[in-house]
Amino acid sequence: MKDFLTVRGLGRSDLETLIDEADALRRDLDGGAVIERDLEGMCVANLFFEPSTRTRLSFDLAAQRLGAHVITFDPERSSTSKGESLRDTGLTVAAIGADILVARHKEEGVPKLLAEWTGLPVVNAGDGANEHPTQTLLDALTLRRHFGSIEGLRMAIVGDIAHSRVAGGLTTAMPVLGAAVTLVGPQGWLPEESGCPISNDLDSILGDVDVVYLLRVQTERGGVISDDYVADFGFGAPRVASLRPDAVVMHAGPLNRGVEISDEVAESPRSLIAEQVRNGVPTRMAVLRALARGRA
Repeated sequence: MKDFLTVRGLGRSDLETLIDEADALRRDLDGGAVIERDLEGMCVANLFFEPSTRTRLSFDLAAQRLGAHVITFDPERSSTSKGESLRDTGLTVAAIGADILVARHKEEGVPKLLAEWTGLPVVNAGDGANEHPTQTLLDALTLRRHFGSIEGLRMAIVGDIAHSRVAGGLTTAMPVLGAAVTLVGPQGWLPEESGCPISNDLDSILGDVDVVYLLRVQTERGGVISDDYVADFGFGAPRVASLRPDAVVMHAGPLNRGVEISDEVAESPRSLIAEQVRNGVPTRMAVLRALARGRA
């Protein structure tokens, strides 16, 4: 694998190979097994032009677990604040000696451009409202570990779909893995063409789904929390009561508690949110390992 920029175009076997690797790494980490250091002597550069907690820290730790040196780019303290172009920043980091770039940016397509400019393997850690492919993989791993299989699951993705890169990956990969996806949200936030059924009525579908995946309102990308949003799409205890007995709730974080999810639901046995975070490191290890082996 040369880059990991998108899940679009990946077949079921491609996705399952990465999920299998991530699952094996999760078991090894949990069991204290010795991890093969596939990135020994390599340098991973994290270029995060947007704030991040879970993704950046898990990529840091994933690279270190595999033996890599890690350098983390701080745009506010870099020459970008002096007018340096994105292209020159990428070329500079490559010239310093980075072997793999992990890139997050507010504009769609920037990780792909960095790959073209530098010739280095690049992981897309989120580009605008487009996609967040490692989040997609860790979500798939979380579901498979919980249910045993993704095949036949019914998922509702709820909220600010128009501005969500998380939704971009899920709507592509989940059907490939055998899940049925319904998009639920205000009319203005539902895509015109997605290939998935859509609904404006959250309560009407709750009894028919296995997974409710809640999205944060992306205020930094134009999402506005309306006065009736919490009543129409917020997820609290009354809506949990409408779910099937074995249905679960997911969220990529950060949580807007009291908006799309209540404290009670976020910390309930129904919630897989903590498991999603735990699966971030082994999933990102699997992707970095695939890139390192692709360079061999």
